[in-house]
Amino acid sequence: MRTRWPISGVRVLLASLAGGCLCCSCAVMDTRSPEDAIGPKGTGPNGVPAPAPAPTPSADARPAQAPASDGTRTEGPLSLTVTQATLLALENNRSLVVERLNPQIERTLEQEQRAVFDPFLTGQVAGEHDKVAAGTTPYDVRGESLAVGVQDLLPTGTTLGLSGATAPVVPPGDAGQYASRLAFTATQSLLRGLGPAVNLASVRQAGIDVKMSQYELRGFVQGLVAQVEETYWDFVLAERQIEIVTQSLDLAEKQLQETRERIHVGALAQSELAAAEAEVALRREGLINARSDWAKIKLNLLRLVNPPGDAPWGRDVVLQSPPVIPSITLDEVASHVALALQMRPDLNQARLLWQRDDLDVVKTKNGLLPKLDLFVALGKTGYADSFGGSVQKTGGDNYDAIVGLAFEAPPLNRAAEARRLRAVLTRQQAREAIHNLAQLIEVDVRIAYLELARSQEQVAATAATGRLQEQKLQSETEKFHLGKSTSLLVAQAQRDLLASRISEVQAVVGYLKAMVEIYRLEGSLLERQGIAGPGREPVRGPDGP
Repeated sequence: MRTRWPISGVRVLLASLAGGCLCCSCAVMDTRSPEDAIGPKGTGPNGVPAPAPAPTPSADARPAQAPASDGTRTEGPLSLTVTQATLLALENNRSLVVERLNPQIERTLEQEQRAVFDPFLTGQVAGEHDKVAAGTTPYDVRGESLAVGVQDLLPTGTTLGLSGATAPVVPPGDAGQYASRLAFTATQSLLRGLGPAVNLASVRQAGIDVKMSQYELRGFVQGLVAQVEETYWDFVLAERQIEIVTQSLDLAEKQLQETRERIHVGALAQSELAAAEAEVALRREGLINARSDWAKIKLNLLRLVNPPGDAPWGRDVVLQSPPVIPSITLDEVASHVALALQMRPDLNQARLLWQRDDLDVVKTKNGLLPKLDLFVALGKTGYADSFGGSVQKTGGDNYDAIVGLAFEAPPLNRAAEARRLRAVLTRQQAREAIHNLAQLIEVDVRIAYLELARSQEQVAATAATGRLQEQKLQSETEKFHLGKSTSLLVAQAQRDLLASRISEVQAVVGYLKAMVEIYRLEGSLLERQGIAGPGREPVRGPDGP
């Protein structure tokens, strides 16, 4: 006789397993986190105030914009302050878009490690047909079998399991044609794998990997901000160089015209014309190079800020922030070094790596222990001539119980010992690497501090040189008008004035870039610019914070 499965019997068996599933929460994975957000947060503490916007330069003061060679449509002028350029890069830079995904990717690996402690279900449904010719009484068994279960690993090293199964009895007995069994099992590690410290080590390592990716992202953002600001000031310098060289070319052309007139009236020899013409040609050559440098820097700036639009490369860029020395007073170099030892993303990332290696030591020490597990199994079985009846019979007084110990230990365990030693040496290597990196950071900050001080002094020195070179040119020009100088000497004076004017602008821009560089090297650039980002908090290292 074939017995059909009653729906009520299936519900009874599944209900007995539901408790194991209800006690485990199931969260939807979301790899995004507010900790990864990057953007303005207001005025940064002790930050450099943004310079006041300058009036928009006239069309004559800017280099002419060539139309796009490929015929694509260009948009209107892109007006930028240095702050606006930075924020635009934080929003649109393609490289930053790529880097932003790294913490989310690492967070999926953390979720994967946490999933080790998630419960999992098992199930099996089958139809059976057993025909056995045993002795003089052959028998034929037909029926269906069902088995379901749930198992879960806890951070304490405990494995819990709950299962239920029903199947036809082979051979059929007096108790009935079906047997249903409910079983509970528990295994507790007593040596290897005991406690949350070792069982959660991989989860904690994955969490450290997420933090490392955040500090790596912070370092990238700081480098991007520094690159945008430095490129912005290079672009300012390129524009000023074009203006200065253009003015110098006008002056040289006037000098050439005056030389020709004086030769025409017989006040100068014909040989004086070559020097004046050579100076004009030299100025034109310098103007060509200045415009080429300007175009290259503009492309780099547009790539960094990546303004929206279909054809950004042909857009005119109007710079609103003039190269003005901010009125700030630097702290002692020791203060900058101390700040760098707290804020530098790469140093904090190295400290996190040491923490990760420390967890490897915990895991490998656990591998040296023998395996000793305490196991408990409790079960109840019911027999009946139907599926549902056998499930109901499991509520009787009959039961079975097993308690025992399982032991396992390799005699030599050399592989585990090698892993432990490698973990200890790797942790020691990470600690020494932190000390080495801290020393390199201190040297970098001190060199940047010296460069900033040199740049500050250079600003005053080049300004004084420019005034003297201007006086020198005036004097040489007056001598030329009196016939006491030559075109060559005047041209040399003009060349010296040109170089001094360019050096004066270079000194100012160099100071602004040196200031950005020291803030980047000490890890405070984002804070000073009022930009929020991940990886702000200092990390505890092997020798404390």
